[in-house]
Amino acid sequence: MVGTLYFRQLLVGRDFADEDPVAAQMLNFAYAVGDRDTGEALLVDPAYAVAELVDLLAADGMRPVGVLATHHHFDHVGGAIAGHQVEGVAELLDLVDVPVHAQRAEVGRIRSATGLDASSVVPHDGGDVVGVGAVEVRLLHTPGHTHGSQCFLVDRLLISGDTLFLDGCGRMDLDDGDPVAMYASLRRLAELPDDTAVLPGHRYSPASSSSLAAVRELNVVFKPRTEADWLAAFGAA
Repeated sequence: MVGTLYFRQLLVGRDFADEDPVAAQMLNFAYAVGDRDTGEALLVDPAYAVAELVDLLAADGMRPVGVLATHHHFDHVGGAIAGHQVEGVAELLDLVDVPVHAQRAEVGRIRSATGLDASSVVPHDGGDVVGVGAVEVRLLHTPGHTHGSQCFLVDRLLISGDTLFLDGCGRMDLDDGDPVAMYASLRRLAELPDDTAVLPGHRYSPASSSSLAAVRELNVVFKPRTEADWLAAFGAA
C-alpha cells in the first residue's frame, strides 16, 4: 500500500446528507482517495450534500482536485429523479474547479444528467491511470450495469460502484444494461488477487466491505460457471 494513501468510505445518511430522505433510502457510498503528503484527493461518486463532502476533506487537511465517476445514474453524479433534484458533480464544480473523470462511453450521459459542459468531463478508456499526488488509480471498464460503468483499483482496494456488490451485482434491466457484458466484467474482476478489498457503490449488506475471496465464495453472481448458465439465472434480471 502506498504509504501516503488517504482513503475514506462515506455512507450517505450517516457520514453526510443525514437529513436527505432520498439519500437515506439509496444507501450510497462515496469515496475519497488521495495523497496525504500533497493534501490532494479525488472524490468518487459525489452526490447529495456535496458541500459536506468538501468540508469532510477539509477537516482531514485534504482538498478535492478531481472526481471519479463510476457511471451516470443520479445517485452517483446527481440529477433529477421523480421530481427530486439530487446534488452532484454540477454543484460540486460550483464550489471547486476540478475535472470529472468518466469512462468514454459514459461522457454524454453524464453531461445530459448534470448539465456539465464538454470541458468539464474527461473521457477515459479502460486501463487508464489517474494520479493524485503519488497515488495511482487504475480505471477498469466494467460494462453491464451501464455501457460505461467503471471500477477503480488503488493497490488492493477495488471501488466497484454498481458493477459488484458484496451480495449481488448492479441491475441489468435498465436502458443501457447488458447481462452478457456484466458476466464478462464480473469474470475479469474475479481474477484480481484474493486479498483485494471490495468496496461497493451501495451498502446493501451488513458489512461495508469484504475481501474478493469471500465475495467470490459467497456472492450468488459467481455461482454460474458459464455464460449460458449466467444468462439462464440472471439474463432476465
